[in-house]
Amino acid sequence: MAKPQEMFQCQTVNCGCIYDPDRGDRRGKVPKGTSFDALAENWCCPVCGASKKAFKPLAGEGSVLQSQK
Repeated sequence: MAKPQEMFQCQTVNCGCIYDPDRGDRRGKVPKGTSFDALAENWCCPVCGASKKAFKPLAGEGSVLQSQK
């Protein structure tokens, strides 16, 4: 199971989609086991279409949790 620091959440308004490397992205044809860093630069959120830059890790440095403090 992926650790929170390996999972990334979309930070756009109304989205909150979480990229989990254990699941990949069926819509974007990203196979299971693909790390966020390994995603193509033009990969976008399957829910809202935001770029990779709109995602933050769930835990660790620069994470969603740190920004809420």
